[in-house]
Formats: sequence, structure tokens, C-alpha cells
Amino acid sequence: MRITSLARAVLVTSTAAALATTAAVPAQAADHSEQRAPGVHRVAGEAATVPLREAIEALPVAEESRAGYERTKFRHWIDADKDGCNTRKEVILREAIVAPQIGPGCSLTGGLWYSIYDGVTVTDASALDVDHVVPLAEAWDSGASTWSAAERQAYANDLDEPRDLVAVTARSNRQKSDKDISEWRPVETETCDYLTRWTVSKTRWGQSVDTTEKNVLRDLGATCPNDTLTITLAR
Repeated sequence: MRITSLARAVLVTSTAAALATTAAVPAQAADHSEQRAPGVHRVAGEAATVPLREAIEALPVAEESRAGYERTKFRHWIDADKDGCNTRKEVILREAIVAPQIGPGCSLTGGLWYSIYDGVTVTDASALDVDHVVPLAEAWDSGASTWSAAERQAYANDLDEPRDLVAVTARSNRQKSDKDISEWRPVETETCDYLTRWTVSKTRWGQSVDTTEKNVLRDLGATCPNDTLTITLAR
């Protein structure tokens, strides 16, 4: 899939012009000076294919603020398709290595899961948490404070992007809490996967990063495969 208007919107990098097919994009300054691209335009539903490191460079940098944050401003977990299983259960079912049995009220029995945060195998669904890779508080700090209630609900229950939500052990989720990627990361073998998830989520939802976060993303990106990502914009 080729890059569409996302090239004009967020991919302000030194190689973006070679990827775009309909418009030129300003080159990223060699000193990585942090600026937002003027006149950025994002269209929900459009998709782009871009290497990991370019996606990292394209993330806008801004100061963070947690003023006014309340977890209840992100309504979750909902049952969007009215099948009796809410978002949390849908993620647990989707990520099962061995599918559990589904009982009344979407109760789950049996099954097998792998928690990427701590490398632990889990055989009891009740021992799992479903985590927002970019925590709700971090999302608020990074732009969600200006979103509508509907947008925050969509973010908190995003089943359309499987890299946004992840089933992990409750213990590892508590350890992570609302820390960003500069403050907490999973076991080393899963760091590159986590970096990819973080970058995809921030790009998909049009979130900013702070300076420390950007530097950590760059450092990690330099050590991880520069895989090509396909990202569909949510907003």
C-alpha cells in the first residue's frame, strides 16, 4: 500500500519525498530540530506504509500536561458488537495461543497465553490484564485532553488495531502503570515489538511525544530492525 496524504501530514523526514507519490514533503533537518509540520492534514481511515525509524522521526514533539486527567474520561470496557464479550474479553480471546472455552456472560475457562511484558505463560484468563500500550494517562498528556468523549472511548476500546491493546500478566501491567517508554519497557527480547506498538499507536492516534521520549525512541529504533509498518489513521 503506498503512502497517501499521511506523507503530507506526518512523515516529515529526509526520505519521505521518495515515498510520496503525489506531493513533495519538507526534508527533516539534519540536526533533528523538533518542529511540527505546518498545515498538517490527517484523514481518518487513510493508511501508510513507512519504515519504523521514519515513523519515529515523524512523531511531533510537544510538552506534556496531565492537568484535568481522570481515567473515567476514557470509557471502557464496552461491548461494541453486543455479543456479550466486552473489549477486554475480546482482546484476551484474540491473543489466546490455545483458545479458552466461552461460557455464559463470556466467562472463560482453560486457554493459554503468552505475556510479552515479562515472558510468562498464562493458563488462567483471570490472571491477565488488558493493557493500553500507550497508557490512558500518557495519551491524555500527548493530546487526548483535547479529544471528544467519543474519540477517547474509541481509543480506549481500539480493536481495529491489534497493536494498541495487549493481554499481559496483571503483575507486569501494575509494574508498568502509566509510565511511558522512556520510563518502562518489557523484557529485552520483546523491546523491539513494544517499540513498534508504541510508535504505531502514537502515529495512528496523532499523539505527540516529549523530548525525552523521542530520544529514547530514536535510540531503541537504532537497535531494532527497521521494519516497514502499515499504519491506519484513527483520527
